Amino acid sequence: MESNAVLLESKSSPINLLNEMHQLRLLGHLCDVTVSVEYQGVRAEFVAHKAVLAATSKFFKEVFLNEKSMDGPRTNVFLNEVQVADFASFLEFVYTAKVEVEEDRVQRMLEIAEKLKCLDLSETCFQLKKQMLESVLLELQNFSESQNSEEESATQPSVLLESKAAAVAEAVRADCPLGPAGSPAGGPRNGASPEVPAPKTKEK
Repeated sequence: MESNAVLLESKSSPINLLNEMHQLRLLGHLCDVTVSVEYQGVRAEFVAHKAVLAATSKFFKEVFLNEKSMDGPRTNVFLNEVQVADFASFLEFVYTAKVEVEEDRVQRMLEIAEKLKCLDLSETCFQLKKQMLESVLLELQNFSESQNSEEESATQPSVLLESKAAAVAEAVRADCPLGPAGSPAGGPRNGASPEVPAPKTKEK
């Protein structure tokens, strides 16, 4: 009787593998490639593992698969026109799947990803640039809305003042009524009291 097949899958294994390879690189253990980077007179050397670079970069994969023979214990690769800081960030990304860079370096990281044909880094940079653009557009929209609301609030006080003035004027009219024709004849301004018409009716 055949038993059913079951899947044994570790969620943590890929992360653990990356972490272990990263530690080996930092300690210089089992490294079989030295990458020399030079840009505008600034030069630095980085040791790494061919397998990791080949798995994450088509550029390095082509270099390693096409090399005829190793010149020594380590293969040497020379990169021009790549800044030292950018390549260090590239290495950290391929060994840890993450790296922290300044916002103004994202475009440079995208360029090095394209130069070294690293698809994962390219996609990550594209997504980040998209988020940054959306964030800028949102800030502009919020700024525009706040400007509009400030303009509205600047006109609102005058509207409020006008309505208050109208209310005060209405209250004044209610306290001091004028005659039926709007003339001051019925009001106290002519010096006669409001009781003047009463005696006339008595005479009749």
